[in-house]
Amino acid sequence: MYDVIIAGCGPTGALLAAELRLHDVRVLVLDQQTEPTSFVRIVGLHIRSLELMAMRGLLERLLEHGRQRPAAGFFAAIDKPVPTGLDSPYAYLLGIPQPVIVQVLEDHAKNLGAQVRRGAAVRGLAPDEQGVTVELAGGERLRARYLVGCDGARSTVRKLLGVGFPGEPARNDTLMGEMELSAAPEEIGAKVRADRRLDIRPFGERLYRVIVPAAGVSDRAEPPTIEDFRERLRAVAGTDFGVHSPRWTSRFGDATRLVERYRVGPVLLAGDAAHIHPPIGGQGLNLGIQDAFNLGWKLAAQIRGWAPAALLDTYQAERHPVAAAVLDNTRAQTQLLSAEPGAQAVRRLLTELMDFNEVNRYLIEKIAAVDIRYDFGPGPDLLGRRLPDLDVQSGRLYSRLHRGRGLLLDRTERLSTGAWSDRVDLLGDATAALDAPAVLLRPDGHVAWVGDEQRDLDEHLPRWFGAAGD
Repeated sequence: MYDVIIAGCGPTGALLAAELRLHDVRVLVLDQQTEPTSFVRIVGLHIRSLELMAMRGLLERLLEHGRQRPAAGFFAAIDKPVPTGLDSPYAYLLGIPQPVIVQVLEDHAKNLGAQVRRGAAVRGLAPDEQGVTVELAGGERLRARYLVGCDGARSTVRKLLGVGFPGEPARNDTLMGEMELSAAPEEIGAKVRADRRLDIRPFGERLYRVIVPAAGVSDRAEPPTIEDFRERLRAVAGTDFGVHSPRWTSRFGDATRLVERYRVGPVLLAGDAAHIHPPIGGQGLNLGIQDAFNLGWKLAAQIRGWAPAALLDTYQAERHPVAAAVLDNTRAQTQLLSAEPGAQAVRRLLTELMDFNEVNRYLIEKIAAVDIRYDFGPGPDLLGRRLPDLDVQSGRLYSRLHRGRGLLLDRTERLSTGAWSDRVDLLGDATAALDAPAVLLRPDGHVAWVGDEQRDLDEHLPRWFGAAGD
């Protein structure tokens, strides 16, 4: 019997497995594909995801394979400079091949002891009071205390679970792919600025990501061809830019949906299995990674026996509103890309407003997920927010979070984690650049307490880390 079975070994599933293994949870990851995806699709890691990778010591490995780009131009592809005041040492976008992310995270999970089985498709599930039975396509049955569906937008786990998936169906299709263009960069840039239905961005010498309306081209069940791209580019831009040598091509709709429940008994959902939306702004993969970070330590605490009664329920309470906000901003961005006169008028107005640094930064922080504040009740503005990677005496703050434990950063140097020292580390550093006497960080880097009194700290520790000595 496993503690947790994870369906899907994409970035969300692989990272969740690693987070659970940091706490010695027995994990099996199932993936219906016999081999990892081979096509090289470039995706972008936003600021918050880069921070999370730094918290677990994974960022340097990813930087070796990625390309840093300015943290600008995300919102509805409105071209503005990087705003000042982005409070992170990782204030950039990391463009990186998706197979590299999957491989790094899968290797990380395996090195921590997770088991991964490929060619294993979930075909049935039966939850009960002790856990869940998972049936595979070949008839094999497995038992686990929990099952987490990280199996993508067409999630089998979600469908078997029967939870509602309300939202809007796809109304428009879009072609997307990576290919080489022979046209001059100046010509490409001028055409893109003239027609916002196009999104053509460089990812290397003559290699571009191309996004263009599909408008009914070819069969939806088949991947689009390079000729489909040529046809649509000529229709929209008057030229095909000399596209050739595609790395990969795909088609996506603008369906926008969010599950009603992230958890039903011992079965949970994360990543695209829980929410889908158009890829504008590049938030989907990042949203899934952040789901895994939020869920991992909570589920591990439940399995290890020290979780407070309501801790696992905070996964839905915290992540559902975040996903709803992402769906809303992708809806807004989609409208701003419309060629309709009204939408273009709003776009011109927003473009002017983004000349104000505060507006530009607000929108970038929303896309990059550094604006999130979980509702932990009344308290200072810092409560519920993520803490940036501060300089501390031992180097950087995030280096102290590699083990996935809580952390008390105590500038007073007179507080103690006491009976919670088996799950919360202590860093006493009076020189830390923090506008607070002391903060308690959850394993996901969000501030759970701010103060300077030991008695007050002892009253707050059980909310997140259970009873003393459990």
